[in-house]
Amino acid sequence: MKIRLLPALSDNYMYLLVDPKTKEAAVVDPVEPEKVVTAVQEEGVKLTTVLTTHHHWDHAGGNEGLVKLVSGLTVYGGDERIGALSKKVSHDEEFKVGSLHVKCLFTPCHTSGHICFHVTGDAGKPTAVFTGDTLFSGGCGRFFEGSPPEMYSALIEVLGSLPENTRVFCGHEYTVNNLKYALHVEPDNKAVQQRMAWAKEKRAHNEPTIPSTIGEEFSFNPFMRVREPSVQKHTGETDPVKVMGVLRKEKDSFRG
Repeated sequence: MKIRLLPALSDNYMYLLVDPKTKEAAVVDPVEPEKVVTAVQEEGVKLTTVLTTHHHWDHAGGNEGLVKLVSGLTVYGGDERIGALSKKVSHDEEFKVGSLHVKCLFTPCHTSGHICFHVTGDAGKPTAVFTGDTLFSGGCGRFFEGSPPEMYSALIEVLGSLPENTRVFCGHEYTVNNLKYALHVEPDNKAVQQRMAWAKEKRAHNEPTIPSTIGEEFSFNPFMRVREPSVQKHTGETDPVKVMGVLRKEKDSFRG
């Protein structure tokens, strides 16, 4: 599979997902439709599918415009509030984009209808997961419509069970700020320190810090590390779900 990052708004990412075998393509969270159409033309592919992670305007707000620009699109999502939705999906539902296999992962918390999309291409090649505002590199989304148990389930049980080399394509370029908080939680964590140095270098050259991998997130993302003694010590809790809640509350007001 080929994945092209399309920066949008101030810090969003849209993604063009291409199956090289069939030249069929999907787009993830196309908030700027014109940019998407330009990329589709540059790649010489046929756009058939929209994958919408959640209903917030900076992810779903371009759907209506895109379906007017490109005819015959199927718009997938897990929430009736998503604009131009044509196929509502639920957990473990599967479909194809060309020869690529897409599996829907229900991860409610940031919104009650949030879906992550896990994509598998050729056997033996790393898979990819589009995580919207559930999992960020070094962080996670705010709990706008959910609770710590839901985010624990989403991050640890659902996304955390994907293969370690699964590439993570999230909805925003938040990595440096997320890692500032990660350093606050675990100042002695070498993986956090190294990732921060790398991320700052990338951003200094206006390059993306995306993708990471699931395995990497377990090494430096405090919200993926709620079972680690060092993170538990920081929060004063030992129950991983309670740790998740304390971390999110502290991060919401953190000014690193």
